[in-house]
Amino acid sequence: MGFDTFGGVLLPREGGFRRAASPARLFVTSFAALILVGTLGFLALPGIYTGEPLPWVDALFMATSAVCVTGLTVMDPGTFLTPFGQLWLLLFIQLGGLGILSLTSLAMARLGRLSLSLEEAGGGGPVPLRYVDERALLRTVVAVTFLVEGVGAAALWVAWRGTFGELGAVWPAAFHSISAFCNAGFALFPDSLSSLRTSPLTLGVMGTLIVVGGLGFVVMEDLRAWMRGRAPRLSVHTRLVLASTSALLVTAWAYFLFFEWSNALADLPLLHKVTNALFMSLTPRTAGFSTVEYAQVANPTFFFTILLMLVGGSPGGTAGGLKTTTAVTLLLAFLTRIRGRTDVTAFRRSLPRDTVGRAASLAVGGLVFLAVMVLILLMVESGQHDVHDRAFLMNLVFEAHSAFGTVGLSTGITPTVSPVGKLVLVALMFVGRVGPAALVAAMISAAGRRRTQAYRFGREDVMLG
Repeated sequence: MGFDTFGGVLLPREGGFRRAASPARLFVTSFAALILVGTLGFLALPGIYTGEPLPWVDALFMATSAVCVTGLTVMDPGTFLTPFGQLWLLLFIQLGGLGILSLTSLAMARLGRLSLSLEEAGGGGPVPLRYVDERALLRTVVAVTFLVEGVGAAALWVAWRGTFGELGAVWPAAFHSISAFCNAGFALFPDSLSSLRTSPLTLGVMGTLIVVGGLGFVVMEDLRAWMRGRAPRLSVHTRLVLASTSALLVTAWAYFLFFEWSNALADLPLLHKVTNALFMSLTPRTAGFSTVEYAQVANPTFFFTILLMLVGGSPGGTAGGLKTTTAVTLLLAFLTRIRGRTDVTAFRRSLPRDTVGRAASLAVGGLVFLAVMVLILLMVESGQHDVHDRAFLMNLVFEAHSAFGTVGLSTGITPTVSPVGKLVLVALMFVGRVGPAALVAAMISAAGRRRTQAYRFGREDVMLG
């Protein structure tokens, strides 16, 4: 019996041990274990809080939000947590971010060597990167993470030393650099980054960290191989990620600038209108920092932000959501159909039909889960608020999308949600981070079910549309 390795763990290729330590279960349980340790720390460690400790539901909520790099919070970390408590929070942000990056990047790079369960653990499917070695990829994950976070912290220190002092700016700069690169959205300031909205350097550094963390290390390694001449061209995956990310940023930038010019950005001069609109186009795709009050933005902005949170970032990075490649694959499939063609193509390459089907499955599974959880959330909170309050309905929908997309943007209602409602948001954050496919694969593995069948039924068509 041979062995495969996954994240340093030996996995038998056949037999009961292979099933017991399936990559999907490893992926899901690693996040669950981190959340458990984080929750216990928030409950039991001394010196965490400046005042009364959190109840267990809120401790679980904060640990989940940190490990799943979401950023939703039931309190202000900058005032409610001591420096040690902030360090504990940051530790799980970093562990959650590195865990996502290392596990998904390794899984996506090992096409053809592991089972479908590992591919699903990597976020819904393999990416054929012919010139990427898995050891080089993991080295890139660790090295680039600390390098980018270090450079980001130094740049933020330069931007903030005049405000907080040379020593006083060190900790905020380090905390926010890690939080931004991991797309976590946690801030030590009560208003997130609203008080710094007139600092282009701050928004530029934070925005760059968000984008780099959201691209994915598979893309970074592919770019490095191409620039060094080891790859004659970029993979279709990398091209789709770069094209979709650029298109979303430019479109959202223009959209927010138009609708918030005389609203949330009305009191700002031209330069700051432009920089804040650009920052608004970055944060909904799972970063969570804000320079505006989302409870006060225009309805078109509110709705478009929900759509951006749903799409999210790219596979193999720190971002959540359905992922850019999933959305683009479905869009290309739609355009292929209306043109009367059969093959879905991108950059003169045909996408496998299994990939298109997997994209549809991930999207449908995610949307169904999100819809069910929103319904549960509405029923749970109906006893706490007026059931006819449409504004509260939209705020809950916004909060649920933020949790599922691991974004962290909020209209400010998170602390007022009931304990059961917070557990619903915890479930949304967890499934939004590990992914519906990985969770289902882990459940199937735990049940010991086989994924193959020896027969198929006769075919009969149905009408659609």
